Amino acid sequence: MSAGADVPGPVGSDAWLAAELDRLLRFAEAAADPDGGFGYLDDDGRPVPGRPLELWITCRMTHVFALGHLLGRPGAAALAEVGLAGLRGRFHDDTHGGWWAQVDADGPVTTAKTAYEHGFVVLAASSATAAGLPGAGELLADAVAVLLDHFWDDEAGMLVEEWDAAWTALDGYRGVNANMHGVEALLAAADVLDDPTLRERAERILTRVVHDLAPAHDWRIPEHFDAAWTPLPDYHHDQPAHPFRPYGATIGHWLEWSRLTLHLRAALGSDAPAWMLDHAVALLDAAVREGWHADGADGFVYTVDWDGRPVVRQRMHWVVAEGVAAAAALHQATGDASYADLATAWWEYAAAHLLDTERGSWHHELGPDNLPAATTWAGKPDVYHAVGATLVPRLPLSPTTSVALREGLLRG
Repeated sequence: MSAGADVPGPVGSDAWLAAELDRLLRFAEAAADPDGGFGYLDDDGRPVPGRPLELWITCRMTHVFALGHLLGRPGAAALAEVGLAGLRGRFHDDTHGGWWAQVDADGPVTTAKTAYEHGFVVLAASSATAAGLPGAGELLADAVAVLLDHFWDDEAGMLVEEWDAAWTALDGYRGVNANMHGVEALLAAADVLDDPTLRERAERILTRVVHDLAPAHDWRIPEHFDAAWTPLPDYHHDQPAHPFRPYGATIGHWLEWSRLTLHLRAALGSDAPAWMLDHAVALLDAAVREGWHADGADGFVYTVDWDGRPVVRQRMHWVVAEGVAAAAALHQATGDASYADLATAWWEYAAAHLLDTERGSWHHELGPDNLPAATTWAGKPDVYHAVGATLVPRLPLSPTTSVALREGLLRG
């Protein structure tokens, strides 16, 4: 089975993954903004007019083009440098430090500073540093310092969520999504900087979420907390399809936590706690049991309630991308062929329903009928999850992606 004439070989093969990665990066090129940063792309790959530039998109695009440069893709370095220019320029708060979440031609659109976006600054700077791009090392040092100085709660072993512009008022909300991407960022920075203390912080976050919270809630990881880290199970009950803070438990995050656990386990080597592999398996099993085909149709539902019943039945592209990555990681960690079979099956689903071989990239959202929809995610702003899914199956679990590419560890 193939997905378009320009994509060779069977779905999920190394050649197919390499071609799909190239296709994704070609689509993403149009997001580059001449004033620095990356815009939000519509279904045809055109920047949405008048829409502010968002920090998370700029960081993710900078990250993937830094990876593209490490892969030897012509022009990728220049595109990553567009992102770095935005991070050093229009997104940066030169008065108080840190980065604005949204900017337009007149400056910041919102002045709140959030851990979610700042984690992605660390990730982007880590990948750019591994790629040897000018000024990336200084940006990484700044980004790590901001993340640790302002967001790290040492007593909780977690990241707090949101400050005002001057770092004087801390919001009472605490979230697991920001901490999940904080783990990803800390692991990347730990490898690039050869700093084990960053890995230790990632382990503290992951232990609290995967070892403590997940099994205590039947693997339905609570996402939302108050300032004392007490779960808020009814948070956003009136906004169940929120793109970043939906009500209930988020299936795709169980898959991401499963994979991150395996990356950290590999990095720790013989010092890894014994529970890590079992918990990574349990999270993927729960995602399959409660998320895949949960309403009678193929695909992962977006969220479930605290009894495991589907809440939002939309199929988000990033969930399948994280599914194939987690399954590939478990196959590598265990040698169990059933995980490779899962990854292949989910790639075939993505090829049949998500990959847009006419206009490019992936449909970001499908309805329960597996047809393109746009209730939560209009357009195609993000290639980060899909790019990651093309790389995880072809790289070792440790070191993290940019360092593994720099060291020539890509299979095929």
